[in-house]
Amino acid sequence: MNPLKKLFKQTAIYGLATVLPRVLSVILVRLYTTVFENASGYGEYVNIYSWIAIFNVLLAYGMETAFFRFYNKKTNKDEVVSTSLISLVGTSILFLVLALIFKDSLADLTGINVDYIKFTAYILVLDALVIIPFALLRAYERPLKYALLKIISVTINLGLNLFFLVLLPKIITEIGTGFLDSLYKPNFEIPYIFISNIIASGFILLFFIPTYLKNNYVFSFPLWKEMLRYSAPILIAGIAFTINEVVDKILLTNMVSESVSGIYGACYKLALFMTLFGTAFRMGVEPFFFSHAKTENPQKTYAAITNYFVILGSVILLTVVVFSEVLAILLLGNKTYWEALDIVPIVLLASFCLGIYHNLSVWYKITDRTKYGAYISSIGAILTLVINFALIPKIGYMASAWGTLIAYGTMMSLSYYFGRKHYPIPYNMRKICFYAGISVLFSVLSFYVFERNLITGSILLLVFLGLIYKLEGDKLKSIFLKRAN
Repeated sequence: MNPLKKLFKQTAIYGLATVLPRVLSVILVRLYTTVFENASGYGEYVNIYSWIAIFNVLLAYGMETAFFRFYNKKTNKDEVVSTSLISLVGTSILFLVLALIFKDSLADLTGINVDYIKFTAYILVLDALVIIPFALLRAYERPLKYALLKIISVTINLGLNLFFLVLLPKIITEIGTGFLDSLYKPNFEIPYIFISNIIASGFILLFFIPTYLKNNYVFSFPLWKEMLRYSAPILIAGIAFTINEVVDKILLTNMVSESVSGIYGACYKLALFMTLFGTAFRMGVEPFFFSHAKTENPQKTYAAITNYFVILGSVILLTVVVFSEVLAILLLGNKTYWEALDIVPIVLLASFCLGIYHNLSVWYKITDRTKYGAYISSIGAILTLVINFALIPKIGYMASAWGTLIAYGTMMSLSYYFGRKHYPIPYNMRKICFYAGISVLFSVLSFYVFERNLITGSILLLVFLGLIYKLEGDKLKSIFLKRAN
């Protein structure tokens, strides 16, 4: 099969694994913005899960990417699997013990209610324990099983949220007594969200018990040190990435209010579609990059992948901008949260830049120069922090949106600059700039000049799609429609 066609097929399945759970999670956004009629309640939720995102990176410490690198590099693959599993299990147990002992200190550090610390610790550990099992599914090229498990997890989570937050209060109001009465507590929304998450994550871990049981558990200390050396810059990069992604919500909570953070966080979710596309693409492309590194002229393939990413991403950018008000009606519901709609084009473009950055980052992963990833993402994190601290007091959440775009745009540019020196890839910059530039121009016209007029925006979108079909139709059909001989 054509390697590009195989990549896009796997990306489509990983996209299903990413999109469907996120689509279901979007229902949760609508549910939470309904349950938390006051935006401050949703703001508290946003703050907690922002910290969870940061600690998720710490508990993974770059081992997933290191696993892929050494799994493809070493002949003794079982040793790589075993060492990775033991490493993550050991650090996860250590974290759980320390978190429960020092829960008061963690509460002071994060601003999370001390009663919620144990819930967050359980969620973090359950997430860490499935990192390598899920990575194995990707390494074995079993995207369908990967997708199914992800969808099951979020479906359980969604179902339990609906039960605890909607159905249970209704039953108690109408019936009032019985077994379910013992499950119900008023003003218990956030713990119910935690409990739903823990049950869903624990259920998925059960599926991976065979992965743990059939392993021979041979721990190679030299291999582990080698993996840690490789993953250390990735950990730094991951922390920096997460700072770029979530620190704005944390700072808005602390510098302005939980209510403003909740409004910003809700509108930020409308950029989810670009995030979904970028994540799905990365899930498919990361193993592809490593497995094709030694093929003939892989740079040409990498360049083609980035070209198509930009084309598809440009379509998503313009589509979401054009239909942003419709999406706000469908996904947010409560008009209290619409106040920050002006951030949508900005954070969409920021997410687009991040996706391009991930495609450009192939050069430092393939050449084992992961320290550059740490340098670049650290610069992005510094920019995010400086802009947010300097401008939030002056322009509020718009500072957070612009800070995100400037950080990701800078990271994208730096990766391209250093990549040209260390691992030249023949990107078609004229084509990339053309499609991205037209998409941004039409987005600005639709959202700001024509003030989100749906008819005008739809015309601009159709013109852009027609342009892509005219210039790229034959090439796209050769990838997506022609069968392999």
